Amino acid sequence: MHPRAGASLSRRRFLSLSAGGAVSGAAALSGCALQVSDSVSGGSGDSVTLMVKPEDIAPELIKQCQKDTGITIKTVQQDITKLIAMLTAGNPPDLVRAVGATDTAYFAARDVMEELDPYFAKSGVLKLDDLDPVNDLWRFDGKTQGKGPRYGMAKDFSQDSMYWYNTASFDKAGVGYPAELEPITFEEWLENAKRLVRRKNGQTTVFGGTYSGLTRATLLTGLTASAGGNLFSDDFSRVDFTTPEARKALTWYIDFCKAKVGPSLILLDPNGWDGPTYQAGRMAMSNSGYWMGGMINTDEKLAEVSRLAPAPKFEGGPRLSPCQGGTGMWMPRKAKNKDAAWRVFEWFFGEAPAKARAAGGWGIPTLKSLRPLMPARTEYQKRVLKVQENELKHFSVVAFSPYITGDSFDALFNQIAPTAMKGEMSVDTLARRLNSVINEQIKRGKEQVA
Repeated sequence: MHPRAGASLSRRRFLSLSAGGAVSGAAALSGCALQVSDSVSGGSGDSVTLMVKPEDIAPELIKQCQKDTGITIKTVQQDITKLIAMLTAGNPPDLVRAVGATDTAYFAARDVMEELDPYFAKSGVLKLDDLDPVNDLWRFDGKTQGKGPRYGMAKDFSQDSMYWYNTASFDKAGVGYPAELEPITFEEWLENAKRLVRRKNGQTTVFGGTYSGLTRATLLTGLTASAGGNLFSDDFSRVDFTTPEARKALTWYIDFCKAKVGPSLILLDPNGWDGPTYQAGRMAMSNSGYWMGGMINTDEKLAEVSRLAPAPKFEGGPRLSPCQGGTGMWMPRKAKNKDAAWRVFEWFFGEAPAKARAAGGWGIPTLKSLRPLMPARTEYQKRVLKVQENELKHFSVVAFSPYITGDSFDALFNQIAPTAMKGEMSVDTLARRLNSVINEQIKRGKEQVA
């Protein structure tokens, strides 16, 4: 299954991207679907096409890229159906946005990603000994994520099981602050959340805490690892929520949701994400990781009462602190302008944009040489940086299956789990049902890759 340089990219393999990427209602690739506008092609060498989200690279950055590198950037809105069509037509973007934690193994197993080791070896900007270990999320050896060739790089990252807390909320509830450098247990975290939540007339006025992660896929994979186990089998061909460790993780998360102390599938945050709610003083704890400090830094009063805490651990389990995202870019194997694309890659991940991201506090830089740019001017920022630097020692890659997308996993989980969150289904029944539907999806994904 190891990707081969120059391997034939069959239509069946591309079709598997679509089949594995959606649980229901997936658009089938047809003759019409394969028609791609020439306006998004790569150009003649001094122009590269990026498939990204609008917030990934602002218009002013596009102008700066041309000034700094002489290369023009064209952008295409990220869309899995359009990406499949472009790949199948042999006219892919030159660089594609993806989430390292869940996308690397999936795309690499389908032979559509360019191995970037030769580019890194020659680069004077992105040096291998300068890469933070989080970039191992972008490696895959044909079996296991975190090993083997490099297929991309994270633009910045957080250890997403870490959480922010508001000391004013703790003081008001009479709850002691968590230790600065040592983790509390997940059990203690949930007990704190129950004491911190505030309700009035049947409405939640202050959430005790949120712990839903970036995706349920990475959250539950990480929670199981924190309990001392693996959610996936050794060959990543199955999940098993009935193992003691996975059941412990699933039980804790369902208990969190049932307690209604924080946003979940059965208790929605009207703001849609933690930032505005935390900023308004309506959330005592938020497991958003270091990156949310970019927002907190802009509000001096909020910054004074905010603390960053280590990722919790399960009683008796290992201490680890994974990254659930690691968003970055990869280069399609059949990209037309690879040299120009690599130059843009170097610029985006190692030059002006990377330095600006590091200085803003919106994530940890993925080049170790850029860490001195992380905000450390105020006492508040120094305190946060102390906690974050200590936490880096506990980072580890939690590998994900190449046979299912994070979106597919989440869609299946989200269909079934709310019943258990409402107390209308036991955790054991939920575990069996999740095994059934997710493993069926993984089975189809494996058949398409084989």
